[in-house]
Amino acid sequence: MFFKKKDIFIETLSQSADNLLEACKLFQEEVSNLGDVEAYAERIKILEDKGDELTHTIIHALNKTFITPLEREDILGIALKLDDVVDGIEAVADRLEIYKVTKADDYIKLFAQMIVNCAEEIVTSINLLAQKKMQQMERHIYRINELENEADQLVRECVMTLFEEHDDPILIIKKKEIYEMLEGITDACEDVANILEALIMRNS
Repeated sequence: MFFKKKDIFIETLSQSADNLLEACKLFQEEVSNLGDVEAYAERIKILEDKGDELTHTIIHALNKTFITPLEREDILGIALKLDDVVDGIEAVADRLEIYKVTKADDYIKLFAQMIVNCAEEIVTSINLLAQKKMQQMERHIYRINELENEADQLVRECVMTLFEEHDDPILIIKKKEIYEMLEGITDACEDVANILEALIMRNS
């Protein structure tokens, strides 16, 4: 496997991963202080728009390029799944604004940390891919899978606690939806990991 030093696909995937991590860190930062949810949602939207532009760059390049450094479906799949993660962050930001959530509970903060951890593993994996160190990606992919499993357990715990501690049906509906959306972001991170894992298997 050979990547040109300035390969547009690898370079743009790296930029997309960096953008994803920035969005996840912003989410974690803002859930600690949701005093101005509208301004936060606007900042997340800027990163979401940037992610869309990077995805379109890859699609446009795929349409113009005959020989690609990886299988075309892998490049497109990684790009789309990276975009899904940022879309998920933006969707939660939008929901927090709609529901007028001004304080994040401990569960939301735990999800935010898990999502940042997933994003860091994704960035590391994409950087290793760019360096053609595919075998070294395995432990980072495994960690993403672990984090997604932890998020599955967390969503069960927080929904159970929600029903035990609250009897306001509107509050329960709102929080349950937010928890499940956050867990869905870790699912999207695992989707990225699954494509990378399959890529390693085909190139080992």
